[in-house]
Amino acid sequence: MLILARVGALVMLLPALGEENVSPRFRLTIAVLLAFVFWPFARPLYQIDAGDPMRLVGLLISEIGVGLMLGLVGRFIMSALSVAGNVIANQLGLGFVMTVDPTQGQQGAIVGTFLSLLAIALIFATDLHHLVITAIGQSYEAFRPGVIPDIGDAAKLALSSAADAFRIGVQISAPFLVFGLIFNLGLGVLARLMPQLQVFFVAAPLTIIAGIGLLAITIGVLMSVFLDGLSDTLRLLLGR
Repeated sequence: MLILARVGALVMLLPALGEENVSPRFRLTIAVLLAFVFWPFARPLYQIDAGDPMRLVGLLISEIGVGLMLGLVGRFIMSALSVAGNVIANQLGLGFVMTVDPTQGQQGAIVGTFLSLLAIALIFATDLHHLVITAIGQSYEAFRPGVIPDIGDAAKLALSSAADAFRIGVQISAPFLVFGLIFNLGLGVLARLMPQLQVFFVAAPLTIIAGIGLLAITIGVLMSVFLDGLSDTLRLLLGR
C-alpha cells in the first residue's frame, strides 16, 4: 500500500499516463502493476513498525506527498501546450473558439487541444513513456521512504517547473507572435494608405488561412521543442 501510494500519485499526474481522458480504472490498474514491479527493490527501503500506527500514517502521507510533488512537475510541462495553444489561437483570431480538452477535462482553445492530443501521441511514439516509468523508480533514490522532502526545495522545484513550462509555451508560440506582429503592422500601414478599405473583413480570413499554413509548416519543429523540454524535465527527475 505504501508503494502504491507513491506510484499511484505519480501515475495520476504524469504526462501521457495521467491524462483526464484516460479511464481512472485503467490508471489504477497501471499503478497497481507498477507497484508490483517496484516491489522487489522498494520493499527493503521501508522501515515498518506495525505497532506504531501514527508512524504508518505519517509514512503514507509522506509517500503521497512525494508522488504528488514529482507528478506535478510533469504536469506543469504539459501545461506549456495550453499556454502555446492560447497564444497561437489569439494570434490566428481563434481565441473565441473553445472546445473540450479531453486531456484536461475542461474547455480550452481548440489549437491547445490539438497540440495536447498530438503531444500524447508523440510521447508514446518516441518511447518517452519509458522515461516516465524510469522516473518513478528513480524517485526512490532521490526521496527515500520516511524522509519528508524539504519544503523549500519542493517549492523551488515547483517554481522552476512552472517557469520552464511558460518558457516552453512561449518558445512554441514564438513564430506566431512574430507572424501576428508583422501581419498587423502591415494591415495598419494598408489601412493608412487605403482608408476606404474594410481592413477587418480582409484581415480575418487572411489571418486564419496564413496562420493555419504557418502551423502546418512549423508543427514538426514546435513539437520537437516540447519533446525536448519534456525529456529534459524527466532526466532532471532521474538525476541525469
